[in-house]
Amino acid sequence: MDRVRRPPKSSTDASVSHVCLTRQPILDLNSQVFGYELLYRTDEDESVGVDSTGSDQASSRVLADAVLGIGLDALTSGRPAFMKFSRNLLLSDAATLLPAASLVIQLDGDIAVDSAVIDACGRLHELGYALSLDDYAAGTDAEAALLSYVKFASIDVLQTRIEDRRALAERLQPLGVQLIAKKVESAEVAAEVRALGYRLCQGYYFCQPTKLSSKRMPERRLAYLTLLNAVNRDNLTVKELEELVKHDVSLSYRVLRLVNSAAYGLRVEVTSIRQALVLLGFNQIRKSASVWALAGANGGGTQEVVSMALMRARCCELIGNELPDADEGGGGYFLLGLCSLLDVILGRPMEDALEEMPLPALMREALLGTASQPREALDAVIAYEQGEWDHASACLGRLGVKVTMPNVYADAVRWARELSRTDQPA
Repeated sequence: MDRVRRPPKSSTDASVSHVCLTRQPILDLNSQVFGYELLYRTDEDESVGVDSTGSDQASSRVLADAVLGIGLDALTSGRPAFMKFSRNLLLSDAATLLPAASLVIQLDGDIAVDSAVIDACGRLHELGYALSLDDYAAGTDAEAALLSYVKFASIDVLQTRIEDRRALAERLQPLGVQLIAKKVESAEVAAEVRALGYRLCQGYYFCQPTKLSSKRMPERRLAYLTLLNAVNRDNLTVKELEELVKHDVSLSYRVLRLVNSAAYGLRVEVTSIRQALVLLGFNQIRKSASVWALAGANGGGTQEVVSMALMRARCCELIGNELPDADEGGGGYFLLGLCSLLDVILGRPMEDALEEMPLPALMREALLGTASQPREALDAVIAYEQGEWDHASACLGRLGVKVTMPNVYADAVRWARELSRTDQPA
């Protein structure tokens, strides 16, 4: 049964239809999200086949779309947004369109530093804006003059030798500059740069499976995995779903909190699981229970992994909705995206992680990398989140769907943000 009230759909907003915009997390020493770098490309950039992220037009557009389109708070969940500024945009003080507490102004390593740039950085610094030197590699006299205004400096670890990483740390740390290691692709490199004094890391190292030292899964994580399995059985009945929810206090609380949230606008508080099931619908509760079970199975892992799984789930669901032979409501595609990081969450190879999951054969094979329609949808989502715009577009083109990844991603960002708000303790 469909739920009676639906939050308004936003996957077709015109305000975000002309810019590719994605976010990449920056993690601290505890593997918690410190902030997000916003990557973007406009239609104008795409038409000439370049990613001119530093151009005036691209910078202006991402500012407008971040604030008026998706919403900066939805994109970053209140954390700092690292955004590249061109020279001209910097000199125009366009950064003041956004609150200082929300923005880190990134100056590209190729920017021409002169007295005008230094003066602009000084003005913004006085107003409380944080500045970052992106792809910093060493020190002309002009760049050195900026360091008194700079709070962050990012270093590309793929392009910088370890001895140079150490030298940069020794030079910048005494000045109070926080170092960001970029393009960190393994836990080993993350540990290495942290030992050198880098306090922030950016890259997909946290999305790589790390094998558990113990063969036996902790009981609590096993219980959540069992719940994830149970709520996705093909033959699950409404009564069985109700019993599953009622016998898990945490799940019961979350279901009731969801149905009583502002998104549904009910005038009378719902206090029974049966009533919530009727109002929300079988598929909605099944989907929500899957989300919460996956988060519980994550244990002590990086929370951003679950956030990425949620985003992928929603993106895959929206793409699945457009496919003529997809299941009703894109539920199978939702589970496809949700389970795409199950190997990372459980610390097991994907094949092992999927052993107990009641997935259709086609979805299981897609998660294992077999070429298919579901795999194409998942590849489009993964490519987009990594800023591989053309690859993402090509995948959707082969699927023949009408939706675009910018609109799908914008919807997923807002949906995930709303879900996190609903799931907060009272």
